[in-house]
Amino acid sequence: MRAFMATLLLGATLALPSLAQNAAQPQEFRVVNRSGLPATALHAVRSPRGGAGDWGPNLLRPDRPLPDGGGFRVTPSADAGCRFDLRLVAQDGREAVLRDQDICVNRNLDLQRLAAAAPPPAPRMAGPASPQVPRAEPNRRAQRVSTGSGFLIAEGRVMTNQHVIDGCNRIILNTPSGHWLAAAPPARADAALDLAILNVPGLVGPALPFREAPALRRGEGVVAYGFPLAGLLSSEPKLTRGEVNGLRGLRDNPNQFQISAEVQPGNSGGPLLDMQGHVVGVVVSKLNAQRLAQSTGDIAQNINFAVQGRTALEFARRAGITPLLAESRGRDLSTADVGDVAHRSTLFIRCER
Repeated sequence: MRAFMATLLLGATLALPSLAQNAAQPQEFRVVNRSGLPATALHAVRSPRGGAGDWGPNLLRPDRPLPDGGGFRVTPSADAGCRFDLRLVAQDGREAVLRDQDICVNRNLDLQRLAAAAPPPAPRMAGPASPQVPRAEPNRRAQRVSTGSGFLIAEGRVMTNQHVIDGCNRIILNTPSGHWLAAAPPARADAALDLAILNVPGLVGPALPFREAPALRRGEGVVAYGFPLAGLLSSEPKLTRGEVNGLRGLRDNPNQFQISAEVQPGNSGGPLLDMQGHVVGVVVSKLNAQRLAQSTGDIAQNINFAVQGRTALEFARRAGITPLLAESRGRDLSTADVGDVAHRSTLFIRCER
C-alpha cells in the first residue's frame, strides 16, 4: 500500500537532514498501522516527551485517516537523535503506544496493541478543595433568614448582589457538590451597582467566563440560573430561558439591562448566560407589578433586570480579581447544555441575621 509522507520538525530551528547524512544520524523511518482499524491520529516525538504526555502535533491530515495496514513515513530533522515515542489513535478512540524506540536500528515500526479508551472525566463541580476545608451548617435558631444565588468567578470568590448579603451576621453557601462553606469577611460590595464579591476560603471549581465580545444585542437568547423561592419550591436550582429586551435598566440605568427570562426572589445574584455559556449579566430584580399598578393602573408582565456583564467584570477587576474571558462567536449550545455549564459553578447563598 502506498505510504504517506511526512516531515517531523523537532524544535523551531532544526534543519532537515542532508542527503549526505551518515548512518549515525536519524533517517527516514516507517510507521505501520496494525491496529485493525483506520487511525485518525499519529504522533512521533523524541523520548521521553511521550512519557510526559507531550505528543506534539498530529502528523495525519484530518481528511486522510491511515487505513489498517497502511504505512506512514516520517523524516526526522538531522539532530533529532534516535530515540522516539510513538502514538497511534484509532477511529474508536483507543490508542497504541510505543516508547523509546531506536529508529536508527529499526526503521519499520508496527503499532498494533490498542488500549481501552480512557473514560471522559466527570465534570468538575464547585466545592471544597479538600476534606480538610472547614464545613459549615445552617443555624436553625437564626432569627431571620434570607436566600439568594451566586456564582464562582475565581478560586474562593463568589459574585452576587449586594442586597443578598446586606445586613447578614453570617453567610454560608451550599456548593454544587453538596457542601456548606462559610464566607469570610470582609466582602467587597457596591450598593449603587448592587454587586458583591464573597470570600469563601477553600472553594475551588470551574469559574464562569465573562463574555468579552461581541457586544450584547437586543433579541439575544439568555439563560438565568439560580435558586428562586427557596423553602417554597424544591431546593434544586432552576433555569429560565428568555431574551434581552432592552440594553438599559429601570429609568435608563446604564449598568443594567432588561430581560424576559422570568426571575423570582432568590434568583438575585445568579448568573445570566448567553447561549454559549458565557456570563453576560448578574440577575438583580423584577419590576414590582403591584406597585406599578397602583401608580399607573396597568399590570406589568415579566419585566426583569440584570446588572450588565461589563459592569460586573469591571467591579471584579477593581476588587483585584482577574476573571476568565471568552468570545461568543462559536456555535450556540442548547438551553439544557447552558444549564449544565451554569450548574457546575452556581451556589445557593443563605444569609442569617
